[in-house]
Amino acid sequence: MKRFWTDVGIDEARVVTLNGRPVRTPGRVPLALPTAALAEAVAAEWRAVPETIDPRRMPLTGLANAAIDRIGPDPASFAAGLARYGESDLLCYRADGPDDLVARQAATWDPPLAWARARYDVHLELATGIIHRAQPAATIRRLGDAVAALDAFTLAGLSPLVTISGSLILGLALVERAMEPADIWAAANLDEDWQAERWGHDPLAADAREARRRDFDGAVRFLEAL
Repeated sequence: MKRFWTDVGIDEARVVTLNGRPVRTPGRVPLALPTAALAEAVAAEWRAVPETIDPRRMPLTGLANAAIDRIGPDPASFAAGLARYGESDLLCYRADGPDDLVARQAATWDPPLAWARARYDVHLELATGIIHRAQPAATIRRLGDAVAALDAFTLAGLSPLVTISGSLILGLALVERAMEPADIWAAANLDEDWQAERWGHDPLAADAREARRRDFDGAVRFLEAL
């Protein structure tokens, strides 16, 4: 779609407007945002559109569309799917060597696990290697309840954080402001960074990482505006 508007506004219902007409989601629902801050951030994306819309440059609009069209009609099902990441959380799977990697994982991953244990009153099993180790049923249930309690917009922002990091715990820590985004990114990429320090950076992997970082940063900005 080419840019056809000259004015971007926000109406009294926090719907973003183009030349006075409401922006609509792909499902043809008005793009109404839950907070003034998020409405302004989404409007800023529309103001920044050059001649042609590029959805990759509009991550907040995309997440808002997902919250309204995809998550809003059935948030419980979406939350349940996201909560399943807690069954094999990145932070629970540790290397058996070398010693410096083992120590780095412990120093970086143990604190968010300790936070989760205290915050949700859960026990989290650790495993060495990649063989799956089941978490206690009570842990899965409590983490699932924490995700299910979130609204559709928070779920939309949480989703890319969890899928990019492979960790439900890290995603919840950001939602609850228990960790800084930079620390969460570092924790999620610990293994990759360790490998790069020893073997160098792969250009293809660097491109993929850059794309993940754009999505990560967009989700962070989305959640911070709620």
